[in-house]
Amino acid sequence: MKIESLMERLPQSYTLVERELIMRAYRFAEEAHRGQKRASGEPYITHCVEVAAILAELQVPPVMIIAALLHDTVEDTHVTLEDLRREFGDEVAHLVDGVTKLSNLPRISPDEKPTRDGETTADISTYPRPKKSDLTNETLRKVFLAMGDDIRIVLIKLADRLHNMRTLGYLPEEERRRIAQQTLDIFAPLANRLGIWQIKWELEDLAFRYVNPEKYREIAEKLAERREDREREIQQIIVRLKKVLEENGIKAEVTGRPKHIYSIYRKMVDRGKTFDMVRDLRGVRLLVEDKATCYAALGVIHGHWRPIPQEFDDYIAAPKDNFYQSLHTAVIYDDGKPLEVQIRTYEMHQNAEYGIAAHWRYKERSPRDELYEQRINWLRKTLSEWRQEVMDAQEFVDGLKSDIFQDRVYVFTPRGDIVDLPAGSTPIDFAYYIHTEIGHRCRGAKVNGKLVSLDYTLKTGDQVEILTAKQGGPSRDWLNPALGLVKTQRAISKIRAWFKHQDREQNIHQGRAMLEKELTRLGIKDVDIENLAQSFDFRNADDLYVAIGCGDIPLGRVINRISDIAPKKDPLLVQVPSREPKPSDGGAEISVLGVKGLLINFARCCKPLPGDEIMGYITRGRGVTVHRRDCPNFLRIQERERIVKVTWGETQRTYPVTIEIKAYDRQGLLSDISKIFGDEKANVLNLSTRVTHNLASIRAIIEIRDIVHLSRVLNRIENLPNIMEARRLIE
Repeated sequence: MKIESLMERLPQSYTLVERELIMRAYRFAEEAHRGQKRASGEPYITHCVEVAAILAELQVPPVMIIAALLHDTVEDTHVTLEDLRREFGDEVAHLVDGVTKLSNLPRISPDEKPTRDGETTADISTYPRPKKSDLTNETLRKVFLAMGDDIRIVLIKLADRLHNMRTLGYLPEEERRRIAQQTLDIFAPLANRLGIWQIKWELEDLAFRYVNPEKYREIAEKLAERREDREREIQQIIVRLKKVLEENGIKAEVTGRPKHIYSIYRKMVDRGKTFDMVRDLRGVRLLVEDKATCYAALGVIHGHWRPIPQEFDDYIAAPKDNFYQSLHTAVIYDDGKPLEVQIRTYEMHQNAEYGIAAHWRYKERSPRDELYEQRINWLRKTLSEWRQEVMDAQEFVDGLKSDIFQDRVYVFTPRGDIVDLPAGSTPIDFAYYIHTEIGHRCRGAKVNGKLVSLDYTLKTGDQVEILTAKQGGPSRDWLNPALGLVKTQRAISKIRAWFKHQDREQNIHQGRAMLEKELTRLGIKDVDIENLAQSFDFRNADDLYVAIGCGDIPLGRVINRISDIAPKKDPLLVQVPSREPKPSDGGAEISVLGVKGLLINFARCCKPLPGDEIMGYITRGRGVTVHRRDCPNFLRIQERERIVKVTWGETQRTYPVTIEIKAYDRQGLLSDISKIFGDEKANVLNLSTRVTHNLASIRAIIEIRDIVHLSRVLNRIENLPNIMEARRLIE
């Protein structure tokens, strides 16, 4: 895009002085980026102009357009923040700094402090350079923390990412896939959280194109095949709806709803349905003047067409947590097929399309935009807590995924207050949300009046009561991911902070004991702890023990690192596999066109086995039936459009390991242990039990995939009632 096109797109409200400042910023950026090229071969300045154009469509203030034109100058050219501050002022420099990537981060050990001249008390050069993923996570952390102070920064970052996604095809395949996956994980959910539907759907579709190109192409082709028929059908529906509404005195603007490839794919996966079975491939949107008319229009539609049960959502009375408002319903239309209808006011529509950016588009409607302030306060509250509690960049980004971008559940306190938590949260997560001290002293929970285990998964509508002790602190088991006791990063951070405040010597002692116990239990010998500590960038073993003791580094991560740096002659599992590693039961899993979660049945006529060439046939109401490709019944199928490609899942290597379990005997003990073997897909080759004076000794030979798999199995067994010890046995 040329600068002239950008200037034409600028909002009419911009003054001549503001337009001149934008031209000056363009000339400054053009000179700074002179000679630089994008991967596409275009001059680099085109990217800056395109980012500014995306923001111009949102009608943001002029200072954001200026910052967008300059957003890469500090990172990619000789220009410094001081230069920008001198030329364009503090506000522009602040915005550019917020989106600038960190490209030269030294790795500093926790106990090292920078000196006045910027050097550290240790030789930084002795530490490995940060990995690219570390830099990316640190950049994201910086952007999101800055976002808590100034939402404009993240809008520039979103526009930057959107244009990068539009031009992603020029990068190598591995780089495309990495950036696209990050976009799906972080940036598209962020746009959704801010309510900016325009940017959200485009980011999702562009990213999905590179993350799962086969499925993207398949859905795109099916949409293209029926586009003309669908558009003609939608136009007829619009005419009919307008007539019905006018007859009832309701004035409404009726439009077809655009279909986005990624949203169709998510519905196929979440509901386990094929493309043809996704209900809302036909959808219309009604825009009316006010809230009362929304409900009046809903009554008219339900009066003329039969509503589909469980397909009505009132997001006007109960807005989504990103402040989205609309009525959603689905009805059986005249032709007997489902039709989805969205009903909202014009203001709700603008807020849905532009989200938090609607504040600038329509700021003249009132001197104080309460909706904007609510959104800002929500983001600032969430992120300011992390600013104090989460120092690690990876932990921060994981927290964004788990605490902000996941689906939500809404539960009640005993007094009836609503608590908004990420889907999958447990009573401990709830306790820490209410108050840190309640979390620390949590010892049990009641849900809907009944006692539940602390790993219970909360559901929308649950009433939760936390049972607390008078004093005490959290258990270190809560930080064990294999046990599933805590899911939210907020709670994890508070638990780690509690252990960090304990005495250093106590943490060293606790960390050493935990690591030695785990190594003994897994049968791992001769580990160089000093070398292991250095691999985590700690100066000595004591620093590593402190990190383990206070929960900064999970034991699972330590075991993973040991398996990476251990000598090749020690495979960690057994000295020599007793037989050739064989495919686990997971080898019989079926993948249907990259879609998981569909019901799979094996045809009785040909009984396919792993290794056979196979195809799938979509049945009515019974999922996909898998046949051998040469099956006579399969070859006689007439409805070829219901045939899908299927493949055998990837085979995994497994190794036999002997474990020993000691426990106080009780009824159901063996059944509980066997259930864990089944849940973890640890195939049992041999099992023997001996009971003496109420003490049970159980030996089992199980097939496991790797050391982490073994650790998870032993962890879960040790947390069963009456279990004293579960460990690997090396005979």
